[in-house]
Amino acid sequence: MPADRPSDANAGASLRSEPGSLLEHVAVAVFGIDDEDRICYWGPGAHDLFGHQAPDVLAKPGAVLFAEPSGDEPGTCSRMAARGRAQGYWRGRLLARHQDGTDFDCGFRVFPVTGVEGRSVVMALASRGDELDRVKTNLVFLDALFERCPIGLVMLDENLRYLHLNQALADMNGLPIAEHLGRRLTEIMITSEGGEYERMLRTVVAEGRTVVGARVGMRTLGHPDRDLVLSVSFFPLTQAVGTRQGVGGLLVDVTDREQAIVEATATRQRLALLDRAAARIGTTLDVVTTAQELVDATVPDFADGAVVELVDWLDEREAFDPALPVMTRRIAHGTVLPAPATELVSGLDVVHYPPGSAVHQMLRTGRPIAVPVNQEFIARTMMDEHRARLMADSGLACLLLAPLIARGTVQGIAMFGRSAARATFTEPDLSLAGELASRAALCLDNARLYSRERDIALTLQRALLPSSLGTSPYLHIAHRYLPGGRVTDVGGDWYDVIALPGDQVGLIVGDVMGHGVSAAASMGRLRITAKALARHHQAPDELVAELDLCAQEAGIELATCLYISYDPASGRARMAGAGHPPPLVLQPDGRTDVIDEVLGVPLGVGGSPFRTTEAQLPDGATLVLYTDGLIETRDRDIDVGLQALRTELARVPESLEAAADQILERLVPSSPADDTVLLLARVHRSRQ
Repeated sequence: MPADRPSDANAGASLRSEPGSLLEHVAVAVFGIDDEDRICYWGPGAHDLFGHQAPDVLAKPGAVLFAEPSGDEPGTCSRMAARGRAQGYWRGRLLARHQDGTDFDCGFRVFPVTGVEGRSVVMALASRGDELDRVKTNLVFLDALFERCPIGLVMLDENLRYLHLNQALADMNGLPIAEHLGRRLTEIMITSEGGEYERMLRTVVAEGRTVVGARVGMRTLGHPDRDLVLSVSFFPLTQAVGTRQGVGGLLVDVTDREQAIVEATATRQRLALLDRAAARIGTTLDVVTTAQELVDATVPDFADGAVVELVDWLDEREAFDPALPVMTRRIAHGTVLPAPATELVSGLDVVHYPPGSAVHQMLRTGRPIAVPVNQEFIARTMMDEHRARLMADSGLACLLLAPLIARGTVQGIAMFGRSAARATFTEPDLSLAGELASRAALCLDNARLYSRERDIALTLQRALLPSSLGTSPYLHIAHRYLPGGRVTDVGGDWYDVIALPGDQVGLIVGDVMGHGVSAAASMGRLRITAKALARHHQAPDELVAELDLCAQEAGIELATCLYISYDPASGRARMAGAGHPPPLVLQPDGRTDVIDEVLGVPLGVGGSPFRTTEAQLPDGATLVLYTDGLIETRDRDIDVGLQALRTELARVPESLEAAADQILERLVPSSPADDTVLLLARVHRSRQ
C-alpha cells in the first residue's frame, strides 16, 4: 500500500454496515498507519469523522488525530499502533481530535496488514463513541425485550413463517420456541374467521400497512381446548441485504378482559351451526336422507365423526326398561378421521347395546350426555371384541350421545365424537347437540309418519284399483299405473275396463284431486259406483251425472273422469267427461285425433249438465285414455304435454304393451310429482 496513495477520488460515502441492521447509521472511518506512525491511507468516512482532507493528512504523523497527553509519554497513535502490531487485533476507546480542535470519544479497532514491498501497515477502523453507545444500548434493550417482556413478540418472514419470538408468545401458544421456528403461522394458530387473520398479515407484507390493536379470537396448537383473545399489532420489517421482507408483531393476551368476545364468538358459531343445520336437515321426507343430513351438518364443524341410529322398539307404547338390551339400526354415518375410525362408524347396520351402557344412561334420562372414550366405556358399551379394538384405536377421545325424541317417542340416537386434538364437549355443546337432535328427530318423525301414510295410501289405492279388467274379443288392452314419487303425491288416479251386455265394453279413467289416504278412499268409492252404474247400461252422460251426485253427497271436490262405451257391432264409441283431459284416437294410418267435445265440469261441482258425444272408430283404431300426470309437469303445461303425447303416439311400436312402456319412459320423469294412468285400447269390429 503506497504511502502517498490519494484517497479523495475513492471516497464517495462513509463505510456503513449492511442496510436493515442496527449499525446501518453508524459511520466507519478507515485509515492506515505506517511503521513510522504516519498516516499512509485515508479511506472513506475518515474526512466525515475527523474533518481532514486526504492531502492534508497523508504522510503526516498519526498524532494529529488524537488529543496528545502531556509530558514525554509516547503519543496515543504510537501506543495504539504498537498494540495492534503486538496483539494482532486491538479495540478500545480513545479521545480523538477533530480538525476544528474539538475532542470527542472514539472507538477504534486496529490490526496489522502487509503492504507493498513487505512493509507493515496498521489499519484502523474508527467510529464515534456516542454512536457506538447508541447501538449497544439498542442491542441490550432488544435482548432484554425478547427475554423479559411480558408481551408476545414475533418476527415472521414473507411467507408468515416464524423467524424469532420471545418466551411470552411461546407460553401463549403452549409450545416451545424451537417448535415454532420455520413453521407457518397457520400451523400454530387455529381461528374460525375464514382466514381473515392470515389475509391481514399478508396485506402487511404486500402493501406495507401497519395494523394496530386488532382483536383476534383463536385457539392454538398447544392449547386446542383454550379460547384466546389477542390484541395484535403488526408492522412491516425493513428488507435487509440477502433477506426477504417480513412482519414484526406484538401480541397481548386480553382474554380475561375480553371473555365476553369469546363467549359471543362461541355463541355465534353455535347459532351459525344451528342455522346451517336447519337449512340442511329435512329437505326430503326420506328417513335415511334426513339422518345423513344431520351427520353432514355436524361433521367436521361440531365433531370429527357422527352416526345416527334408529331404535327398534318392540312396542313404542311400552316404557323404556334399562334392564333390557337396546337394539338400533345405523342409517347414517360420517367421519373426517382416518382408519380405523371409518370402519368403526360404517361397519355395522344393526347395533346391540347391553344393559348398563352409556346409551341406557342417556335413554333413561332423556337428555344428552358426554362420556370419555376409556376402557370403562368400551367395556360397558361394546359387546364385540373387534369393535372394541376399533373404538380404542379410532382416535376418538370423547363422545356426546343425544336422544332423538319427537312427539314423546324416542326415534333413535345421535352420537358425536371428537378426537384428542379438539376440546372435550362442554355444557353449551350438550345444549347445542340437544337442539340439533330435537330438530332432526322431528324431521325424522315426519318422514316416518309420511312413509307410513304413503304405505297405507298405496296399499289402499292398489286394493281399490281393479285386480282384473273386463275382457272382450273385440278389444285389446294395455294399462299402466304409476304412483307419485313422493309421500304426499300418492293420489286418487283410477281406471277400469267393464264388460257390458251385448259384447259392449266400458272404459273409464278418473282422478280425485288431493293426495294420501283420503284421495285413495274417494277414488275407490267413485270407481265402484261407476262400475255398478255401467252394468245397468246407463248412457254415458247419465252415468257421469250419477257420479257427480255421489261426489257431492260424499264431499268429494274437483274429481275428474272420462267414460267411454264401445259397441263392436257398430264401431261406435259413446262418451262423456267431467273435467278430464280429452281422449285421443290413434288411427290405423298413424294419424292422431283429439276428441275434445267431452270436457265438461269436474265431479262435485254440480249445476252443469253432462252430454254424450259419439265417435265412429275404424277397425284397428286405438283409444288413448290417461290422467294429467302423463301430460302435465311443473315445467310443462297441458297443451305442450298433449302435443308431446301425440308425437309419441305417431311412433309407437305395434305392440300395445311396448307402446305403453315407451310412452311412459319418454313422458314421465324418473320421480313423478303426480300419479299417472295410461290406458291403451285397440278396437276391432265384430262380424255380424
